[in-house]
Amino acid sequence: MPADTRGASARMGCFNAFTAVEADHLSATILDGLALARQIQSEVAQDVAGFTQSTGVVPCLTAVLVGDDPGSEVYVRNKREACRKLSIDGRVERLPATTSLDELLVLVERLNADPRVHGILVQLPLPPSVDAARVLEAVNPAKDVDCFHPENVGRLVQGRPRFLPCTPHGIRRLLARHSIETAGRRVVILGRSDIVGKPLANMLVARGPGGDATVTVCHTRTRNVEEITRQADILVAAMGRPRLVTAAMVKPGAVVIDVGMNRTEAGLCGDVDFEAVRDVAGMITPVPGGVGPLTVAMLMVNTLAAARLQQP
Repeated sequence: MPADTRGASARMGCFNAFTAVEADHLSATILDGLALARQIQSEVAQDVAGFTQSTGVVPCLTAVLVGDDPGSEVYVRNKREACRKLSIDGRVERLPATTSLDELLVLVERLNADPRVHGILVQLPLPPSVDAARVLEAVNPAKDVDCFHPENVGRLVQGRPRFLPCTPHGIRRLLARHSIETAGRRVVILGRSDIVGKPLANMLVARGPGGDATVTVCHTRTRNVEEITRQADILVAAMGRPRLVTAAMVKPGAVVIDVGMNRTEAGLCGDVDFEAVRDVAGMITPVPGGVGPLTVAMLMVNTLAAARLQQP
């Protein structure tokens, strides 16, 4: 799927803006992911209306929710509400925490075979007794709108994706819509998860718009992390550790993307010490209101794409 880009002239303007930010970084520009997500959803709503009018088909996303994890309940509710606003058929299959692997695989196979279901989302985490890898691999790759199936991961690595993973895709859209150039820039990603770190690294090193970056992925075994992060033109924090990124870890004028969503006694916070880092960074995403809403928006994009792919 092509990145959202504004062309060569905009990219040159972005480079000039980037260097200007480096010279004057008294307070970072806030990258409003919520506003962008609303814009993307408005665009998707128009596309859904046109698709349904021309085909008579309503795109359908079915979420599979096992157990009663409070965080998962919130995520699924938000996704279903997004479906409702965009006239996508949002369904939820709820199963008790005692559900066995075999029972879950039977449900997935039923959804695979249902032509009315275009996207399948298995909400993670699954109960410890269930092999999540087996479940994700059972989803039809053409309906795998989270891009977790090995086939879709392989296609992403090869540079010919069927879908782009939702959170990394949202990050790339955020960079593109703010004319933040990636080509030739040094990107450091904190975290090597299959959901964010690894796929985002693959997307940013790919040839073409939204890629061509020089990417370093840091993790729990990385030495001298602060020395590495201070070299980053774009720093992405995706570790799930509250306020781990301090001002001392950030290059003046850098773009800081905070993927973290941590619930603490003091409330919701990201992986970045926002108040301290905003005085060093050139641009920064807030938590909440940054990357999170974009993840849901890109899921809607993938659901419509899946419905289109499945048309005879």
